[in-house]
Amino acid sequence: MSDPDINTDDTRHTRWVRISHWIVAASFLTLAVSGLVILMAHPRLYWGEVGNDLTPALIELPISRNFQHDGWSERERFFSDANSPVTSSRTYEIFNQNGWARSLHFLAAWLLVVPGALYFLAGIFTGHFWRHLVPRRDELNLRAIGQEVHKHLRLLIRAGTGGPQYGLLQKCAYGLVVFVAFPLAVLTGLAMSPAITAAYPMLLDLFGGYQSARTIHFFDWVFLMMFLLIHVVMIIKSGFKRQIRAMTFGERP
Repeated sequence: MSDPDINTDDTRHTRWVRISHWIVAASFLTLAVSGLVILMAHPRLYWGEVGNDLTPALIELPISRNFQHDGWSERERFFSDANSPVTSSRTYEIFNQNGWARSLHFLAAWLLVVPGALYFLAGIFTGHFWRHLVPRRDELNLRAIGQEVHKHLRLLIRAGTGGPQYGLLQKCAYGLVVFVAFPLAVLTGLAMSPAITAAYPMLLDLFGGYQSARTIHFFDWVFLMMFLLIHVVMIIKSGFKRQIRAMTFGERP
């Protein structure tokens, strides 16, 4: 993600922002890969408290051989009543490489949370969010919004300035990521941790259950991956080498 400068005396990205940007970028990509491997171990999403291969899924994702549903032995009931839980065994070998992925996912999350939290606090106390991410009054009219959307749809992207001079759509996108998407990813991730929810069970109540938190976490990841893709396209269209030099070495365009 392109974290903007919080220094009002220079339009360049500061050293701390540049370092944290690449830490967050590496962490985010690691989380995306490890999260995909975790999802491949059980590519089904549910809503509510519980869900497994023998219960109806909200969404089924054909992203690994674990997606198969015809390789099961005959179901057996634990009890004689109609509402009894059932059990069954798979008759095929499943994909199960999520042990290392879960450990890496948890580790990479801290490399996202720590610099992200510092950036968030700095943005509040320095006024950076108010100056650079809150749309100005003259930007909030239908004509200006229409022109901005039209330019982006035609990929008419202005050259990068190497600093936080953002257009309206950029401000809205960064605002959604900073204030909604990343915090939601962290909270839903914590809600899937038994150790965390044992101490703070209100997290499960907040999202409607473990499986609901998992499903929200997935769709939040999809949104962030779409943001990343658009972000990269914007960098390329606004001057890839210039933008990379500015974010890496702090050079002015």
